[in-house]
Amino acid sequence: MIYYQGEEILIRDMQPSDAQIITDEEVAQGWQQTIDKYEMRLNHQAEGKCISLVAEYQGNVAGYINVYPNCEWGSFANQGYPEIVDFGVFVKYRRNGVGNKLMDVAEQIAAEHSDVVYLGVGLHDGYGSAQRMYVKRGYIPDGKGVWYGDKVCPQYEQCCNDDDLVLYLSKQLR
Repeated sequence: MIYYQGEEILIRDMQPSDAQIITDEEVAQGWQQTIDKYEMRLNHQAEGKCISLVAEYQGNVAGYINVYPNCEWGSFANQGYPEIVDFGVFVKYRRNGVGNKLMDVAEQIAAEHSDVVYLGVGLHDGYGSAQRMYVKRGYIPDGKGVWYGDKVCPQYEQCCNDDDLVLYLSKQLR
């Protein structure tokens, strides 16, 4: 299914062939990535658990995002709120509107299920542009502090500033 088609950007459902392309692009950027994560997203999409989207920029796969309409983990788990998960735009396609368009479509999909959407964002500098984007789009912290893995990280608890250290943010959609 095509969700958006503009002059240079196309947003569509993720297809099986996209998993290898995304993996290869992320490895080329120096990320430690395997195809497993994207195959899992495709399986979840086939099971009706999520909507997995891919952005093309000038005909090339440029990014991806996933919407879980009733997420089972994180700050708002099992409350009927959609979560935006695993959002990325390849470095060579950034600053072309791809990320904002992916977020627009993801938020439109989320709004079909709830008036609130949430997401978790990493705290290290690799997430800096995403952190700024979410604030500009109106996302606010959930007030529970940071999470490490699948639970709130208690005060004075030691943790590692890796991809599992996140702050959950939410946004009122309507």
